[in-house]
Amino acid sequence: MTPSAITRLFLIRHGPTHAKTMVGWSDLPADLSDTAALARLDAYLPSDAIVVSSDLSRARDTATAIMGQRRRLAHDPDLREIHFGAWELRSWAEIDAESPEHIRAYWETPGDVAPPGGESWNTVCARVDGAINRLIEQHRGQTLVVVGHFGQILTQIQRAEQLTAEEAFSHRIDNLSVTELSHQGERWDRGWSSGKINHIP
Repeated sequence: MTPSAITRLFLIRHGPTHAKTMVGWSDLPADLSDTAALARLDAYLPSDAIVVSSDLSRARDTATAIMGQRRRLAHDPDLREIHFGAWELRSWAEIDAESPEHIRAYWETPGDVAPPGGESWNTVCARVDGAINRLIEQHRGQTLVVVGHFGQILTQIQRAEQLTAEEAFSHRIDNLSVTELSHQGERWDRGWSSGKINHIP
């Protein structure tokens, strides 16, 4: 397939975990009891799409629930959520009480600030960008359904719409929502277009 072919991406956030804490690499399960919502999502996605997910179970199981007869690729750890390090499974209020300047800098001016033992926003972007680039190179001109996470989806909205990190963070990404992007060409700094963002079928 030539580089001029358009590759479509349907980015889906996993089913809810109902956690009230920061959930990054912790492998919490998704609640997939809303079978009607999963059926609507399955029906909305192109039947010829290729499905791939993060290797965390909440993304893997959501992908299984909506893949239908679509081809499935091996799950990719580079599509994981942000790694929150020492902040994993802790609430904002708890961390804010201990390190208010640190956590506020992380969320309000995302970039090189990282949680203790975790990833900065720039590190997350580089990791996920690399994974999406590989998928596009391997499946140019096709449609990819990528089941993943809040932060992972925001990284792709940021580069597709050429936003600042702060602007990207203003987007709401609900569980079982679809964000549609496409890419054309050989350069990763151009050729992007966006469609629906946080669409609930």
